[in-house]
Amino acid sequence: MGLSTHVLDTMHGCPAAGMAVELYTTGGGQVQLVRRFILNEDGRNPDGPLYDHASLRAGTYRLVFGVKDYFASKGVVLPEPAFLDRVSLDFGVAHADQHYHVPLLVSPWSYSTYRGS
Repeated sequence: MGLSTHVLDTMHGCPAAGMAVELYTTGGGQVQLVRRFILNEDGRNPDGPLYDHASLRAGTYRLVFGVKDYFASKGVVLPEPAFLDRVSLDFGVAHADQHYHVPLLVSPWSYSTYRGS
């Protein structure tokens, strides 16, 4: 299945619909933007996997999530500066033949991630 992500808003107990996300490749000291997208009503990329099984390559990647702007758009009063602004997750893909799912559980004050299924 390739590479996918899913974001859950733990403050409101729902998917983070409307959050902006960026995907980068980070190999060889170079950071290159692959795509930008807005999460759908289920908190996922509306176009499906970020990379399908045939396109995913071993290497290093970065997902950047627009946490501050998302919570501000939901009417959450945030301090200035906000505790979390953009959350960057750097991760490696060692086995391109396997599925890599990178979920984010997030509130204005905390986040967690793991390699999902």
